[in-house]
Amino acid sequence: MDRIVGIDYGRKRVGVAVSDPLRIFASALETVPSAKIIDYLKKYAEAETIERFVVGYPMNLDNKPSEAAAYVDAFLNLLKKHFPAVPITLEDERFTSVLAHRAMIDGGVKKMDRRDKAAVDKVSAALILQTYLDRKTDN
Repeated sequence: MDRIVGIDYGRKRVGVAVSDPLRIFASALETVPSAKIIDYLKKYAEAETIERFVVGYPMNLDNKPSEAAAYVDAFLNLLKKHFPAVPITLEDERFTSVLAHRAMIDGGVKKMDRRDKAAVDKVSAALILQTYLDRKTDN
């Protein structure tokens, strides 16, 4: 079955999440070094069909792109180049790191493990994707 892939892009690391086959739940999948994300996604696409990418887009509180948006824009161009047939949806990623920490606390993750930025990145990707999935099922 087709999967939707959620991405929390950062200059150092990229959090990756994936939907279940029914597109109801998002699950944190992996944290990948930014330089290796395209290769990782190509390998993933060999095993699973990617229906769509949902990429977190950094916005300021005034609804304008933040400074980090330039890095995400460059990544989006790469993603379009390597996966031209896969549509991309941008999802506001404001507060996802805060929400990821809260989800980890609520899930009983120990304090030392919550300091692992890689873990936070993949949980953030899952939150970005879950926001998209929830909106799609509400309609």
